[in-house]
Amino acid sequence: MQVIERKDNPLLNRVEIRFVWDHPNTPTPKLEEMVSAATKMEPGANSDLVFVKDVSTRYGMPRTTGLALIYGSEEAASIEPNHIVERHNRFRQGDQGDSSAEEAGNEEDSTQEEGGDE
Repeated sequence: MQVIERKDNPLLNRVEIRFVWDHPNTPTPKLEEMVSAATKMEPGANSDLVFVKDVSTRYGMPRTTGLALIYGSEEAASIEPNHIVERHNRFRQGDQGDSSAEEAGNEEDSTQEEGGDE
């Protein structure tokens, strides 16, 4: 990840980083990878307060551009729209969310099997 522009925004208590990520012979980086890289670029950043937006990969080119917003506090990050926060929370919850979804799916399968035997 290469930083193109870094801008302090004290009014919103955040740092805004425009980046370019060249990824030859690999797929477009996942959101989790971009957040992790942006967190490493800003010393003292909390990965829970980093939001990546405006991600764009041009067709046929192994280059992704985007904007990382790194907030200084949870209060400052509260201005992010709910759909953006939910998108980032999906991977932050990690395997916990996936395993509970799998367990729910397994319970449904067993109920269907029992109902089919009657």
